Amino acid sequence: MTTRAVPQMPEGTGVVPSAVGVPAYNHLFPREAESAFLVRQLVRTVLETWHLPQLVEDAVQVASELVANAVDHARGHCIRFTMTRTGDRRVRIAVVDKSRAEPILRAVSSSEERGRGLAVVDAFSEQWGVDPLPWGKRVWAECALPVEGAQ
Repeated sequence: MTTRAVPQMPEGTGVVPSAVGVPAYNHLFPREAESAFLVRQLVRTVLETWHLPQLVEDAVQVASELVANAVDHARGHCIRFTMTRTGDRRVRIAVVDKSRAEPILRAVSSSEERGRGLAVVDAFSEQWGVDPLPWGKRVWAECALPVEGAQ
């Protein structure tokens, strides 16, 4: 049996909470597959801190796919992950990278092994989108709890 080292947050690059405005966290991660593990940990911790444990499973799926897409398709050495509480029952998850190429939601056949990332994001989020930036883009998705009393 081989043991695998658990990735750790790099020294001196702690998660930064928002100082003003709505509650938010952001962190710069290396643009590598192992960062998805750290992002999932961060999502769980933040949602527990915000008393929104019911959002964990959906938000973890969304965050993992956004990071995986950036790792596979972006440029540069790092990506920025942000998580913002946009309402009592809603969070926005975003990944900022240095590629201007916008992701495209596409139909994927059952025989294809890859290409389902945005379909997963679409299925597990209320809405998602892309904000073009002068040097790249921000891909975001919002996850929300159902409105109390709604059928």
